[in-house]
Amino acid sequence: MGRVAELERRQSAMELHVINSIQQSLDNNQPLSFQALASLRSLIINPATPDSTLSSVLDALTRSLQLNRDPVFLHHAVKLLSDLASHRPHLSPFALDLLRSDSLFSSASPRLVGESLSVLLSLASIGNDMDAARFVSLCLGPSVSVRQCLLRNAEKLVFRESVLLAVFLGFTRDPYPYVRKEALDGLVKLCKNGDFDDRDVIEGCYCRAVELLRDAENYVRSAAVRAVCEWGRLLVICSEDMNKQDSSDAVFIQLGCMVRDMSLDVRLEAFEALGKIGLVSEDILLQTLSKKVLGINKDKAYKPIEGLDISVSAVAGAYIHRLEDEFSEVRMSACYSLRTLTVFSLRFACEALNLMMDMLNDDSTVSRLQALDTIHHMATSDHLKVEKIHIHRFLSVLVDSSSVIRSMTRKILKLAKLPQFELFKLCIDGLLGNLEIYPQDEADVLSALFHFGRNHGKFTVHIIEEVAPEMEPASGGKLSFDSTRVAAFLVLAISAPLSHEKDVSAIPPRIFSYAVTWLGRISYGLSDIMNQEKLLAYLSECSRSSTISLADFKINEALLTVEGDASIPLCSKVDSPVSMPFWKDSGGISDYHHQEFLSLGKSAAHAEYELGEHSELRKYVNLIFKKVKDSWSLVELGCTTEACKGIRACKEEVASFTTESPGSFGAVAFTLQYLQVIEMLAKVWGHLRATKMLNPNGVGKLELLFAKLDRRLREISNRFIGLSKGEELQILDLVLVACLLRLSKVEICCCNAAMKLLSSTVAHVEYLHKEGSIEPSNFVTEVKKSLHDADSSSSSSSCQPLLFKKLLDSFSLQQFVLYGTPRSVHAELAVPGNDSENPLPFIPGIPASIPLAITLHNVLTESRLWVRISMGEESTQFVFLDLNLIRNKKRSINVVREFTFVAPFYRTPKAVSFTVRASLGLECFRENVDRVKVFGGPKCELTYLCPEKEIFLCKSTECKSKSAFT
Repeated sequence: MGRVAELERRQSAMELHVINSIQQSLDNNQPLSFQALASLRSLIINPATPDSTLSSVLDALTRSLQLNRDPVFLHHAVKLLSDLASHRPHLSPFALDLLRSDSLFSSASPRLVGESLSVLLSLASIGNDMDAARFVSLCLGPSVSVRQCLLRNAEKLVFRESVLLAVFLGFTRDPYPYVRKEALDGLVKLCKNGDFDDRDVIEGCYCRAVELLRDAENYVRSAAVRAVCEWGRLLVICSEDMNKQDSSDAVFIQLGCMVRDMSLDVRLEAFEALGKIGLVSEDILLQTLSKKVLGINKDKAYKPIEGLDISVSAVAGAYIHRLEDEFSEVRMSACYSLRTLTVFSLRFACEALNLMMDMLNDDSTVSRLQALDTIHHMATSDHLKVEKIHIHRFLSVLVDSSSVIRSMTRKILKLAKLPQFELFKLCIDGLLGNLEIYPQDEADVLSALFHFGRNHGKFTVHIIEEVAPEMEPASGGKLSFDSTRVAAFLVLAISAPLSHEKDVSAIPPRIFSYAVTWLGRISYGLSDIMNQEKLLAYLSECSRSSTISLADFKINEALLTVEGDASIPLCSKVDSPVSMPFWKDSGGISDYHHQEFLSLGKSAAHAEYELGEHSELRKYVNLIFKKVKDSWSLVELGCTTEACKGIRACKEEVASFTTESPGSFGAVAFTLQYLQVIEMLAKVWGHLRATKMLNPNGVGKLELLFAKLDRRLREISNRFIGLSKGEELQILDLVLVACLLRLSKVEICCCNAAMKLLSSTVAHVEYLHKEGSIEPSNFVTEVKKSLHDADSSSSSSSCQPLLFKKLLDSFSLQQFVLYGTPRSVHAELAVPGNDSENPLPFIPGIPASIPLAITLHNVLTESRLWVRISMGEESTQFVFLDLNLIRNKKRSINVVREFTFVAPFYRTPKAVSFTVRASLGLECFRENVDRVKVFGGPKCELTYLCPEKEIFLCKSTECKSKSAFT
């Protein structure tokens, strides 16, 4: 206690000395030195400084501003006042009064005025204290940066709309393009938030925005497109009823002209604006899909405003040209714009469908996905008319290598209504092909078959009659439990009695009794329709009666209706004991898992079916995850060493778990991998969140840690299948944190690559949130908002370490909860009979054959595998392994493939003997991210599935004698 008192006494003495010396300088009318200003700042930011001392500091700054007009001093004074307002809220009003004083705003230094404005705007403290005269005076001043800052933040200022309108319109003619852009953006905000009914004002703003569509700068034209869209919509609203259609068409054509702009950003803005126009004639829409001017549109022109004529021919082929654009972003934006316009015209939707079918051949996954989303939107608005010429191209995407593409295609089929049995049968064959090639899609395929069959009751009964012999028991009276084809037809049969079509023939009752034996498998696939308990009751009722209606079974037909993406679960209420999730008592779990169970309608029965005999192991694993979450609090406090010790203890505990029972290996392997990721993340966090600067050695060590962290994240993202959306989202959260950590240090950051990875990860996270109807966490919301702000900012190309550090403050590690059984993707590699005593023969200069015995576990057919063979550090070659050429005798969800592959090694040296090291890698696909430059090898980074195997080779003439390795 004596030591503390002594320190406090010295602190008070030092503060008193600083204040007295400053007061003495001011009494002598002497300017404050930079050392004195630094002392004042140390007092301000020190939380132990008493209020009386801070009041003296404020008085000293007030007197200094009256005595000293030096711009350098005033710059430091603004910084001190900013620190005082942010660190001491109770003194903030006094500091802000000084910042708003004439002593700063009347300065001859534009930089100083800009800094004062920035501080006031950041503290949201200028709105009611700046009069219109001062605002206009500052805008008319010589400083472009001050003008730009004021225009950008004008909505925070409490002025009349007439003042802002006059200022914005005036500065759209400013000679500086960035000022013109801010003025146009201000007009857009004013249009959205204001209340304008004067047609002359609206026409004036619209005309000025149209003029700037021809500006020389790309970003000005982009802002002009937004302004034309908003003021054009207001122009339509204020038009007379008989002229509304013509006005809307004219605005649409005006915006449609901009899709041919040379700038990528302008084209994107134009398509976004086209999708917002809510009233467009069918003739105009059809013209955008035809390069040739249609007869009905020849010589047709619109005149929304006197002196502003525009011809319909200006939008001829607008969508056709841009759907062939060289940039995937433009093609995707055009698809989305079409999506919003297909609701206006059935004929337009049918024509647009032809273009969307062509888009399914696009090289870009996101473009194909957006095309499917447009088709799905047509289906939800009952404007999807699939013809025979479309069906084969459409069904081909059911075997696309992307699981997201396949999932969206199945969503469309859930809503489709086909007029012919031939088309219906082709779709059923397509879904069965999807199920055969990708057995991991079984649950979603069964759900699609149920909805598709229910929409076509008569066709379903017909096809069940055709395949009934396949569903009957074998000669011994046993049912086949290995055929997923039988399960698919049983689901079709289940859907028929619930069809909304009239006069549907009855399904033989015995078929439903067969389905009871598949209860667990079918109920998992129909978890978005009904729970296992209700399914069993339904099958029992159907097996006893030849006919059944919804009224007999007391099912509300509305519950079985698919509306867009939302599937309403036919099960008990969430808070009832029957549907209470099995993890309810685990405590402190992630919101992702809770929301996912609510959105999918998974009940305890489904969860237990999914976990089976591994529920005991799951409990132990989830306890480990809870310990990890507790350890992370130590990382946030800076105790990284203690946290890593706790994580290593957890790894030792998990390593002791038995993996003998089927399926337990994947859970244990996933847990160990997760612990390794968190350990590496904690080490990187400890280095980067420290306040001290990194020395050169520290930078090298940090780069090594980042390399290890990236490898671990690639492994956990690509070496496990069967994870739920909630589990995938938590892993992606860790990827986002790794990106932000890398971006927060300029010494080790490759900004472009890190930003690309951050953007692609955020896009994937957004898709999973939408797909699973899961609300994003606060951390993800902040990252998305900041990324959007950075993209729309003029300085988006530069990294902002302080912004990324602030985002990291919003991250909090959520407890991971494992409720399924993840399957580990791994491999075993061997060369039978090869060792130093029994080398493989080779001839120098001629490729050598290396027979590899390969065993693959849970590797999907669409995966791209590469055999990596290296000789030392300089000579490395890759050999592609095509899994489509490998056929298994037995298909299973847990696929194990065993085969021999002869890999050539081309770079045989002129030596008696040599060794090479071989391993098997899985290519990790990320669009525009992680591209590697290897001629004849993989285009993306590899995740290795097995340890390296050393292989011995010896010159053929030497192999017959004593080995050269002995």
